[in-house]
Amino acid sequence: MARKKGFKDPKKAQRRVETLFEEADEKYKEDPGLSQRYTFLARKLAMKMRLKLPSFIKRKFCRHCYSYLRPGSNCRVRVQHGKVIYNCFRCK
Repeated sequence: MARKKGFKDPKKAQRRVETLFEEADEKYKEDPGLSQRYTFLARKLAMKMRLKLPSFIKRKFCRHCYSYLRPGSNCRVRVQHGKVIYNCFRCK
């Protein structure tokens, strides 16, 4: 019988998601495509483990195209009516 892959402990999975987003932030200047991949893997893991992502992580990817967001580089940050609005340059 084959051994199952993946995380069983939600705390370890949460730590892995945070690590992937940190790596995406570090690698963005060198290779934006790699940052997109890290974001994809982190989201996939969070959905599989049914993790509730904290707000500081939710702000790091676009809700429409799921690309990694870096303020000033590929997204615009504005405050409208007391809310922080992130506009992705990729999908508008």
